[in-house]
Amino acid sequence: MKSLLKQLLLWLMTLLLLPFLLVYWLLKPFCHRDALFAGFSQLLSLVPGLTGSYLRVAAYRLLMQHCGQDCYIGFGVLFSQQGTELGDGVYLGPQCNIGLCQIGADTLLGSGVHILSGKNQHQFADPTLPFKEQGGVFEKVSIGANCWIGNGAIVMASIGEGCIVGAGAVVTQPLPPGVIAAGNPAKVLRAVYPDA
Repeated sequence: MKSLLKQLLLWLMTLLLLPFLLVYWLLKPFCHRDALFAGFSQLLSLVPGLTGSYLRVAAYRLLMQHCGQDCYIGFGVLFSQQGTELGDGVYLGPQCNIGLCQIGADTLLGSGVHILSGKNQHQFADPTLPFKEQGGVFEKVSIGANCWIGNGAIVMASIGEGCIVGAGAVVTQPLPPGVIAAGNPAKVLRAVYPDA
């Protein structure tokens, strides 16, 4: 019964979003795809509470590459790339800033987690050019299923499934599956289940 009620709420939110989505699709041919998506993400992020989460999930199921079922997207969560993918049961705490990434099913992100689109978003090889004009490369960061990323962590590299990343950690190198990592830069401390 609970699952049916959630589906009905998502359909209701989708209906409420129709004028908003119509404006989005009308602007799409005239705007840069990710800039338009990021702008609408900023607007959607401002709706508080559980209603806001349902509204965001309903919108992102239509606007981003993939948004799974039973997701929770907290107040103030911003997305910058339409190619982002969220698996089923993903929880994104308030004030997260999400770049180009794929987040596996049942993964939890605490408040204020930042997932960057890789480590090479900005180049700086030419001293005669301003940094903003030197371009960069966006990489799709992957976070495996059943991970827990603590509050305020910054993720620039992929994380294997079943990992725990401590609050405030800065992940600059890929993490293998099933480990606990913390620190700046994040270092592997031990396996999640050392006796397994």
